[in-house]
Amino acid sequence: MTEIKAHPVDGLLRTDRIPHIWCPGCGVGTSVNCFTRAIEKVGMDLDKLHVVSGIGCTGRVAGYINVDSFHTTHGRALAFATGLSLSRPDSKVVVYSGDGDLTAIGGNHLIHAARRNVDMTVICVNNYTYGMTGGQVTPTTPDKALASTAPFGNYEYTFNVPHLAVSSGATYVARWTVFHVRQLTRAMTKALRHKGFSFIEVLSPCPTLYMRRNKLGAAVNLMEYFKENAVVQDGADTATVGLESGETIIGEFVNVRKPTLKECYEERMSEALGDEFVPYEGDK
Repeated sequence: MTEIKAHPVDGLLRTDRIPHIWCPGCGVGTSVNCFTRAIEKVGMDLDKLHVVSGIGCTGRVAGYINVDSFHTTHGRALAFATGLSLSRPDSKVVVYSGDGDLTAIGGNHLIHAARRNVDMTVICVNNYTYGMTGGQVTPTTPDKALASTAPFGNYEYTFNVPHLAVSSGATYVARWTVFHVRQLTRAMTKALRHKGFSFIEVLSPCPTLYMRRNKLGAAVNLMEYFKENAVVQDGADTATVGLESGETIIGEFVNVRKPTLKECYEERMSEALGDEFVPYEGDK
């Protein structure tokens, strides 16, 4: 009888919930594989890792990672994660959600979490659509692309997501595709180790709604496109990396260190209260 061997990352997954809900060819699962590999590389204490998500296909990630997970309301993952990060400063908080959840209804929270340099990692899987709720237009849907809410093509200007994050104050920003699994894993590893607001955009196929509606072929066709057309430009000016240019620029764009929200608060309280101020380091 053939012995069934465990998958190398089974310990990081809620295997009782497998098979997952993602469609064949969807890149979210690939990104999760990269994420679990990054957790292994960092050697994190899993009791001090918290994954927060909103609503949508990518928002289901929190339910499959075998750590403390929080599935929050639509667009509010970052607000919830800000409170969690401040109340558990000895832990690492990761927000894992999609382009619609993070840049549309959650856009205001994204701007201010980056501005405050909250100590968290945000992984934004960008598949250009609201995949779970019917394929509506999101702030990242390309120009002229068809969607359930744009049957004659999208006419709205598209967010340059890395530039939005950098302009708002994010201190680590990168973009990769689900084809570039090694680079994505390295970026996630860096983001998990980063002190401050780190943001990774992950470009991913949505074969069921976005690609089918726009007659772009199967998921493998977009993966081939990423392989042949994506251009690595580490340190690129994020003002130039918008996808509306027709060029897919990927890489690590920003990696700097500046005081986090908690550090700024502690400095101010220390100045005001002197020796009476005792920094909170989490429950012991």
